[in-house]
Order: sequence, then structure tokens, then C-alpha cells
Amino acid sequence: MFYLLATILLNVILYAIFKVFPRYKIDALQAIVANYCTCVITGCIFIGYVPFNAGNLHASWFPWSLLMGVAFISVFNLIAYSTKIDGITTTTIANKLSLVIPVIFSMLLYHELAGIGKIAGILLAFPAIYLTTRVKNTDNKPQNLSWPIVLFILSGLLDALVKFVQFHFLTSADVQAVYAVYCFAVAGCIGMLLVASLLLLKKMTFHWRNMVAGICVGIPNYFSIYFLIRTLNSNSLQSSAAIPVVNIGIVVASSLTAIVFFREKVNALRITGLVLSIIAILLIAFGDR
Repeated sequence: MFYLLATILLNVILYAIFKVFPRYKIDALQAIVANYCTCVITGCIFIGYVPFNAGNLHASWFPWSLLMGVAFISVFNLIAYSTKIDGITTTTIANKLSLVIPVIFSMLLYHELAGIGKIAGILLAFPAIYLTTRVKNTDNKPQNLSWPIVLFILSGLLDALVKFVQFHFLTSADVQAVYAVYCFAVAGCIGMLLVASLLLLKKMTFHWRNMVAGICVGIPNYFSIYFLIRTLNSNSLQSSAAIPVVNIGIVVASSLTAIVFFREKVNALRITGLVLSIIAILLIAFGDR
């Protein structure tokens, strides 16, 4: 339970940091790349050594770290792009409702059982997340949902991939910590190449404040992934329950943080969404016990 709560808390911290990015004119891409570099350094300090060696290149999990590193930076930048084009509400809904994909994978691949309670909770998660994150659309412009749909699919597949790798290859806490370092290293290398190209083409201007922002994001980001893997490995909840509980928990905690600390407006729909979210968490986690 500790790992699950820590995962939710760290994601809320990430949400709060991203929330103040516009206030300080932070370039999202530069901050994201600095974040991944910080994740690598944080991981190395956490495990007590630098894990990059030829032996790990032959580890069974190494090819998956390459794939997941590419997925990390792709989804991260897709979230930023979708937020800019489609708005934070549509993006958040698409990102969090993707929980249905790893749930389906868990049931099919790992034969995890789903009783009436869990199924009811998962179904309830859809209106709960929608109502919690929904805001009134004031421009009345028709939305092109292409990018949110892509985000929905990729984000869900990424969560399913985390579970797949954890189940088959990450059997110990040490390997889990090293694996996270490799994933972030791959994402960081791709990001640095992209930023360097944009700087050389003079399509981007470097600023140190972006590096500071990336450092602030990187430390909690590393542990958010590490604790997510630990949550899935702890067997306190089946993955078909753990991933939905984490996603809905992040929505609830982030919404409460926005209301309390950022003075976001509260209305009847949002309160209803928060209540439904809490009920969904309880049903998914404990409904079948």
C-alpha cells in the first residue's frame, strides 16, 4: 500500500510543478529533457552506483528498456502537444481513461479475475474521471479528437508495457531500480538529440530556468516510475486493480490539490466526479474481497 500511495503522491507533485510552468515561461521540451537526465542521476544515487555496463546490454529486460524509453518521451511530448492543441481537460481525460487498456491486457494475459465489484468500479471510472476533469467549453469550436485518441491508445499501451516487463523480467527491487535508470537514459538521449537539433537550427533558445524546472520534475519522476513498478510487484492488488486505482487516485488527488492550492473553481459536477472517483477506487480495490 505504501508504494501505491507514494506513486499517487509523486504524480501529484509532478502535476503541481507542471501547473506553474506557464507562470515562469518554462519551455516544456527543454524541461522534459533535463528531467530525464535528472532521473538518471537520481537513479544512480539511489542504487549507489552507475549501472551502465556491457553486461546489462545482454540482460533480458534491456530491449524493453529501449522501447519504454522511446515510449516515455513520445507520450510525454504528446501530452504537451495535445494540451496545447486540444486543452488540458480533453488531454487529461484521454490520458486517464486509457486505464481500460492495461486492465484488458491483465485479464487476458495474466488471467486475473474480475468480479462484479471490480467491473462496476472500472465502468464507474469513466464518468468519474470525465466529471472531475471537465470544464466548460467557452469557445464552442468543434474539437478534432485525433491526438487525444492517439494519446489514449499510446498511454494505455505504455501502462500495459510496464506491467508486462515487470511481470516477466523485473523480479527484484535492484533490477527494477536499474531498469528505470535505463529507460530514462534512453528517453534523455533522444531528447538531447532533439533539443540539440532545434538549437542548431535556431528554432529554440536555451535558458537555464528550463534546466532548473527539469531538475525539480526529474527527482519525483524517477521515483514515481520506480514505485509504480514496486506497486505492481508487491501483489497487494492485481494489476487490473492497481493501475486503475493509481490513475483514479491521481485524478482525485490532483483535483483536490488544484482546488486547495491553485484556487480552481468547484461546481456540482466536479464534486460529483470526485465522489464517484472515490467510490470507483473502493470498488476496484475491495469490491471483490
